Amino acid sequence: MAPQILNKKRKAVTRDAPEADEVLLSDGGGDVEAGFLDGILSQSEDGESSSSESDSSGDDNGELGGFDDAKDDLDSEEVPSDEEEETDIGPRVNGLAESARKPIQEGDHALPPNHVLTEDANGNPRYLYKNIDPVYDSDDSDAPETTNTIGNIPLSFYDSYPHIGYDINGKRIARPAKGEALDALLDSIDIPKGWTGLTDPNTGKPLELSEQELDVLRRIQTNEVAEEGYDPYPATIEYFTSKTETMPLSAAPEPKRRFVPSKHEAKRVMKIVKAIREGRILPYKPPAEEEEEDRDIKRYDIWANETPRPDHPMNVPAPKLPPPSYDESYHPPPEYLPDQAEKEAWEEADEEDREDYLPADHGSLRKVPGYGRFIKEKFERCLDLYLAPRIRRSKLNIDPESLLPKLPSPDELRPFPTTCATIFRGHEGRVRSIAVDPSGVWLASGGDDGTIRIWELLTGRQLWHVKISSEEAINVVRWRPGTDAVVLSAAAGEDLYFIVPPILFPELETHSHSILDAGFGYATTNPSSSDSSKKAPSAQWTRPPFPLLDSGVLLKSHLRSTIKVISWHRRGDYLTTISPSGQTSAVAIHTLSKHLTQQPFRRLKGLPQSAAFHPSKPIFFVATQRTIRSYDLSKQELVKIIQPGARWISSFDVHPQGDNLIVGSYDKRLLWHDLDLSVRPYKTLRYHKKAIRQVKFHAGGLPLFADASDDGSLQVFHGKVVGDMMENATIVPVKVLRGHGVRRELGVLDLDWHPREPWCVSAGADGTCRLWM
Repeated sequence: MAPQILNKKRKAVTRDAPEADEVLLSDGGGDVEAGFLDGILSQSEDGESSSSESDSSGDDNGELGGFDDAKDDLDSEEVPSDEEEETDIGPRVNGLAESARKPIQEGDHALPPNHVLTEDANGNPRYLYKNIDPVYDSDDSDAPETTNTIGNIPLSFYDSYPHIGYDINGKRIARPAKGEALDALLDSIDIPKGWTGLTDPNTGKPLELSEQELDVLRRIQTNEVAEEGYDPYPATIEYFTSKTETMPLSAAPEPKRRFVPSKHEAKRVMKIVKAIREGRILPYKPPAEEEEEDRDIKRYDIWANETPRPDHPMNVPAPKLPPPSYDESYHPPPEYLPDQAEKEAWEEADEEDREDYLPADHGSLRKVPGYGRFIKEKFERCLDLYLAPRIRRSKLNIDPESLLPKLPSPDELRPFPTTCATIFRGHEGRVRSIAVDPSGVWLASGGDDGTIRIWELLTGRQLWHVKISSEEAINVVRWRPGTDAVVLSAAAGEDLYFIVPPILFPELETHSHSILDAGFGYATTNPSSSDSSKKAPSAQWTRPPFPLLDSGVLLKSHLRSTIKVISWHRRGDYLTTISPSGQTSAVAIHTLSKHLTQQPFRRLKGLPQSAAFHPSKPIFFVATQRTIRSYDLSKQELVKIIQPGARWISSFDVHPQGDNLIVGSYDKRLLWHDLDLSVRPYKTLRYHKKAIRQVKFHAGGLPLFADASDDGSLQVFHGKVVGDMMENATIVPVKVLRGHGVRRELGVLDLDWHPREPWCVSAGADGTCRLWM
């Protein structure tokens, strides 16, 4: 190849350049340049070893001439002439090579030679140079590892060489050793950590991955996010909490516009009604479902107008009915004829269950008899026409919904309680009774733990409590009517307590004390007569023990039996108690200002359950198991016996106007009585699945009443009563309040209304009280 290259290249212009000779023979680069030239000579000699000596010498000169030509072409832009091309510079280059082979003198102070002189295959001298050592004087321990600097050259180009490239210092990177097949098998069996079975294209070594890289690959294979620590399911940030707030954002009363129908909406509704009546708005009618037929296929009824025609090959007559089967023939085969057992079974069966006919065999067609039931069927048909002639009757088109009473919508009857606003917790066991004071600020409760607790109604905060008894439960608590004094009455067992809680203003507390202490002065100034002293008193009025007296319990009255019901007179000086197990002393009327107890009934028919005073008249109501009796206290006579029709009356309440009352019973019924109308109930309501424990009217002028049941719910009703005798009361159920739990078949035990607002409070067997707003 050398002669071909020499012929193609042009020779450069020869010049006298002594400076170049000095540069080549200087101390700084003599060895390197000489070695470089000698290497070129050795390579040319190796390439032409198979040729003759004359050819090889000529080729060597040609190679050198080609090298010098290429160098001069880079350094000069002149175009050589024909004469200059004949100039030969080979002897000059040979002279440079001869001078490079001479040993360096000691006086030159040059570096020691870094090569070894050997002979090549042709006997010519060959220089083998050592690898260059950069000798970095650095203490940096974070120096990068040896990397291959071959760039984008494929590693397969080095398959025939013992090295695979060069590092940044020019050192050869040796090819890693490869084991035999057995070693490869053993390596594949004993897989090291991070082994991938791949080869690094830069180093040629087995590719090993770190733990982080393996973790990234694993997450990618499992369709996960490659980033470590990414959570695909972060915790939900609750911007809006699901907890129901116990207090409203605003305690302002509802505006009137929310309860009065909108006139603008009424006008729009009337426009729509007018359009419907005029036919401009038609009601929606669903389209009739029709089977979609293919319009491309045309069907013709070829026998629509069928007329008798003579037989002709082009005439297709209409298909005829199929002939009768074998069993319908007058002479059927023997296998179709029934046997004797089948005939008896057919005759014994009902006419409606029989088959249409029974196959029979006739020898010939003339022996077939007539239809056996022909005369009977004709007679029945004539009888039907005679007894039921076809005449035109006017049918009444009455809508069933029009027969039902038209009740107003519950939204039009607001306000009424709809949600639980406050929960009062603190009692251990069942809460048997609750009461809201006449001012509407405090709530009193009593339960099985023998304690009486007073709460702040709106906030649910406990203000005061006292333990009355450790053995008896608090059966009932009631506030004295009126706001001039604050007195709480409570019953525990056979004792009746009167309490002035120490949470009042000093003036109000002093007046309350004076009302309770007035009876002691009356007993001192009016001693009992000698006749009455012979009989045992109905009740003993005394001071309670010192711990209770110090806590605010100022007065105690001891009766003969357990007290279950307390009911106050509207003036606040009289109250009645019911003791169902007291027999003759079951009903007692107490006078607070005199500390006196009276038993108005010597004998009472039935077991008393509850009692109440009329809100405006001197009438006293007493309820037994099945009836309610009303007595005139001024005349001391029986006025009326009300018969609710219940099996067992649990409680009742009188309307604030006094003309109506509601009755709750243990047989799950709520009964409304109009006292001016009848002694029988006007309405009977059944909305509960278990017994009704308590019923209560709203005493603040709102047309509301409610009942409490053992199924854990309260039913709120709208009960409107007008003064017109010609108009009946309007009773509409508006809301069911649920929230109390059922414990041992007991649910809501008591309820009471706020004196002014449409709020009610309930006490449950689950140990909580709830305020419903």
